Amino acid sequence: MWLILAFMSALFAGVTSVLAKLGVKDMDSNLATALRTIVVFAFAWAMVFITGAYTPVWEIEARNLLFLALSGLATGASWLCYFKALQMGGINKVVPVDKSSVVLTVLLASALLGEGLGPYKLLCVALIGAGTYMMIEKKDVTDMAGGKGWFIYAALSAVFASLTAILGKTGVTGMDANLGTAVRTGVVLVMAWIVVFVQKGPRSVKHIGGKNWLFLAMSGCATGASWICFYHALQSGPAGVVVPVDKLSILVTVFCGVVIFKEKVKLKSLSGLALIVAGTVWMIFI
Repeated sequence: MWLILAFMSALFAGVTSVLAKLGVKDMDSNLATALRTIVVFAFAWAMVFITGAYTPVWEIEARNLLFLALSGLATGASWLCYFKALQMGGINKVVPVDKSSVVLTVLLASALLGEGLGPYKLLCVALIGAGTYMMIEKKDVTDMAGGKGWFIYAALSAVFASLTAILGKTGVTGMDANLGTAVRTGVVLVMAWIVVFVQKGPRSVKHIGGKNWLFLAMSGCATGASWICFYHALQSGPAGVVVPVDKLSILVTVFCGVVIFKEKVKLKSLSGLALIVAGTVWMIFI
């Protein structure tokens, strides 16, 4: 069941990236992140009450609260970097860099959570890493001028995303995954709005277009659905497998990048994508 949930998380995450790319167009990325987090927060808590998982926060174990808070902070940092990168660069450039978090997550899961890391799994990680490298243009890494600064934000997003998964895995242990998701979303919400208020972003809310509101709301709902599936999967399955499967959302984003955003994908990038998929699928069966 956790594997099915991981695939569902990937599907919703892929849709999230596309809708978010449309939603942040012509507006401040930090404000966009904060606004869509409101939708995610409402969605997450609605699921808590629908499933009857509500428990007063003060009754949650202190250890769970600590790791959920840390996971939420890491998520907030990852989102702020990710949506800034999406605003600056093409979706088919940003997403592969962000998905490189898979390699770091698998290694951290082995080192910190005690998950196995045999030779075959290492080979899978190598395939995913090589595929990711092939999808990243060298000039995008070396040329940070002329709008290429998106790479730095995408790379930071990947690092924080890895920490999110590891901390989240620990945070939801022994508690309802829906409740855990809702609690950490609250941390993300507070963090996102602190950044906006520091930058005095709310003043520009009245200038947001109707399409931006629509896509941000839809993106928030997709994120909420992805998170609920992801943390249910993470609670039951190994982080070193759940995260790579979740990152198969790149298939959705690459497809939509070509169809919707008319972005060109080179043969080298497609070959890299094939390696990522092969490494992930192989990891499921070892």
